[in-house]
Amino acid sequence: MHGRKDLPWQQNPTPYRVWVSEIMLQQTQVTTVIPYFERFMQRFEKIETLAAATQDEVLSLWTGLGYYARGRNLHRAAQIVVNEHHGKLPESLDALMALPGIGRSTAGAILSLGCGQAAPILDGNVKRVLCRYFCVDGWYGRSAVEKQLWALTTAMTPDKNTGKFNQAMMDLGATVCTRSSPDCTRCPLQKKCQAFQTGVPTDWPHKKPKKAKPVRETLMLLAVHNDLVLLQRRPPTGIWGGLWSFPQFDDLDSLHKFAGALGNYDKHSTEQWHLVKHSFTHFDLVITPVKIDLKRASGRRIMDADSVCWAGSELPGGCAAPVKRLLDKLTHTLL
Repeated sequence: MHGRKDLPWQQNPTPYRVWVSEIMLQQTQVTTVIPYFERFMQRFEKIETLAAATQDEVLSLWTGLGYYARGRNLHRAAQIVVNEHHGKLPESLDALMALPGIGRSTAGAILSLGCGQAAPILDGNVKRVLCRYFCVDGWYGRSAVEKQLWALTTAMTPDKNTGKFNQAMMDLGATVCTRSSPDCTRCPLQKKCQAFQTGVPTDWPHKKPKKAKPVRETLMLLAVHNDLVLLQRRPPTGIWGGLWSFPQFDDLDSLHKFAGALGNYDKHSTEQWHLVKHSFTHFDLVITPVKIDLKRASGRRIMDADSVCWAGSELPGGCAAPVKRLLDKLTHTLL
């Protein structure tokens, strides 16, 4: 028997554990997900525990995993399951897909791997295997190509032992039919694989058409007073929704105006740190960190429920990777 059998979510594969792992594995490598999954399941062993947690508790365990909407949707879906489904994930495709963050492939994985039902899947690994085996032309992100792939995976998926078949397809894509160096000599599908017959299997799947990503710029205020650092919660939607970050501004004038409302400081001692670049799926973000030491806090109130003075201990909730790196650097300078 080949394939992966020792992944943590494969041990006691309940619908809940399969669901959490599938959400974490979206656009994220297995090796990265493993420690996050283990910490997450240790803290939220049951769906009821996850539903009862605050968003900050959930996102704090998601910090560094990226694509934070996944964590927010997971939390919201858990609350819906507890309130509307008596704490049990529904066992129908439509009901699962009605939950936030669960698409057709994730629902299929929950049903086949967690519930023993016959349901096809179409994650990235399966798409790659199908594209090569059938020489499917076109980028699989296009709706017409994806529709074709769904038809193929539905036709191939057996009614019995569906979970084992789906796991085998994912393992084949992850360990043999890999993106850049497929090991065709070990592939059990080699004889009938159309891409292999062409001699250049890596020509499939076809790549996404290249398009220059736009660049956005922002300034982050690192306001320090008596070893306290101001953090603000991001709006619930959009970039880093619900995460904690430094106050952000479009220009220096706005940053200094805000800093002036916080307290007195010497503009000449303002430190502008090196640019920090962070890449999102659809654009690149260039961050200019600006450190300001407040000599005296102002009596004017600008603090609210979404602002905290962080003292360098445990964070109030989740924060994005570049923000965490800046916090680590700032903490080091304050020691």
